[in-house]
Amino acid sequence: MKFDTLFEIPVIQGPMAGGACTPELVAAVSNAGGLGAFPGSLLAPRTIEEQVERIRSLTSRPFMLNFFVQGKPAPTSDEVDRAVELLRPVWTGLGWSELPRPKKWNEDFAAQFDTLVALRPAAASFTFGILERDQVERLHAADILVIGTVTTVEEALAWQAIGADAVVASGIEAGGHRGTFIGRQEDAGMKASELWPKVAAAVTIPVVAAGGIMSGADIKKALALGARAVQMGTAFLVTDEAGIHPAYKARLVRGVGNTRLTRSFSGRYARGLENRFMQQMAAVEGQVPPYPIQNALTGPIRAAAAASGDTELMSMWAGTEFARARPMAAGRLVELLATELKS
Repeated sequence: MKFDTLFEIPVIQGPMAGGACTPELVAAVSNAGGLGAFPGSLLAPRTIEEQVERIRSLTSRPFMLNFFVQGKPAPTSDEVDRAVELLRPVWTGLGWSELPRPKKWNEDFAAQFDTLVALRPAAASFTFGILERDQVERLHAADILVIGTVTTVEEALAWQAIGADAVVASGIEAGGHRGTFIGRQEDAGMKASELWPKVAAAVTIPVVAAGGIMSGADIKKALALGARAVQMGTAFLVTDEAGIHPAYKARLVRGVGNTRLTRSFSGRYARGLENRFMQQMAAVEGQVPPYPIQNALTGPIRAAAAASGDTELMSMWAGTEFARARPMAAGRLVELLATELKS
């Protein structure tokens, strides 16, 4: 399969981990002619298999799976204790006498990768790191297209060098986690409209534009700057099929407030709606441990917030243009984007 055959409309639904991307959302986008994407990063292999089975029961069209490239962290007890102490103002504010410790830091990427190869989706995308060349060859042997996520030209060239079929160039405006894997995350601050053409000029493989894209007019601009398709995340968070918390969705729909980058929730820079958690942690966020340690430690806090509907303690990932998101069925949104693209 070639990259351009993945979709009829050059729109890839962003693979947003944490429950936002339901099988229903993925299938609706693919059925409408875009490319639905399901994030497996936070899931055990068996759960990934079950979710893919559900997607395949809803669509016969291509879809993509997405994973974080990551190892197994081994923090010392002192490092964990320091991280828990940094979070003290938050968990004591919940009335807790201690912060529950996670049983594991993250899922086993090697096991997830084996599952991916066995499932044979049309495409797989990766972020937080870069694969080894032999891993790319394994995916190609299974007829899976390989797409890397980049925030700099250097990263795009690195993915091309190991045989990737395309790259997603993610500008600073994009919601959720930054995919930076070369250099410091805080140095990868290029605006989307600057990054896309630079990456397109540097590589010979297709470039997917991401960051601040909400309408057909935005897609036209991205294609004019050298992209072959776009990836849209925040735009799909307010669709009927998205699995985010109703209170989170309501805040996006109201379109009020600001977004900013923070390391406080996960230990990796991510853009979301500003709330009390970010403000409480702002002074120490440079000291929190890296992903996935911080992400696992804040898990109980975020779970409590979801249970009570408290958006001030939720990680509400969103791009800078969230106020332009349009609530509707996901398939209808893809159709609307296609109409706008033609106009």
